[in-house]
Amino acid sequence: MNNLTRKTLHTKSETELAAFQVRQLGNTCSFHAIAVALGLLLDYPIDPLALSDEINRLWWRGRFMRVAPNWAVTPRMQARIVRYLAKEHHLPLSANFQHGDIDSLPYLLSDPNIVPLVTLLWSGQNPPPIYLGSTAHNFNSKNKTEGHTMILAAHDPDHQADHQSKTPWGFINSWRNNANELFWMRDEDFRKAWRCPIPLIGPNPLVLIRKTG
Repeated sequence: MNNLTRKTLHTKSETELAAFQVRQLGNTCSFHAIAVALGLLLDYPIDPLALSDEINRLWWRGRFMRVAPNWAVTPRMQARIVRYLAKEHHLPLSANFQHGDIDSLPYLLSDPNIVPLVTLLWSGQNPPPIYLGSTAHNFNSKNKTEGHTMILAAHDPDHQADHQSKTPWGFINSWRNNANELFWMRDEDFRKAWRCPIPLIGPNPLVLIRKTG
């Protein structure tokens, strides 16, 4: 990825993208990411917590779009939820799961009809730092094994956290309300957490939500 310039999702500014961030309650990062994607692509409002409750109810009816009520949503299930919403609300959307290629990720940002969701996995012994903006504030310092979904929103080879570490990967992340900046990761940390294989899913899980009309 040599000689890449700064890219942001749909060519929006960092402030515009950061404004979509809402702090999650419970295990709802996937629902927040999907809600943001609908807002970016269609300007269609949806409440992520209400969507979480709806998917819980459907689980009890035998429609499994999360592992268990109030628990994890796998990348394949994320795509299934988007297709469910498209059908129920007559929205011009599609979604597909794939194993992504990190060198291709920056080029997805320029497509105005795509929002990319990435799901990371890390061990409690070595959680990757995730910084807010250009500060040194690491929002991921808990020693806890966890999976987390964010929207890839920027790639800037020159971005730095506190003028120390290069942090080229920027994300819309459901860990903060009223933020003016995205969350950022170092290249090696993002690569490691993204390629960590999720059970039954594998490494580099990528869900592309696409506007179709």
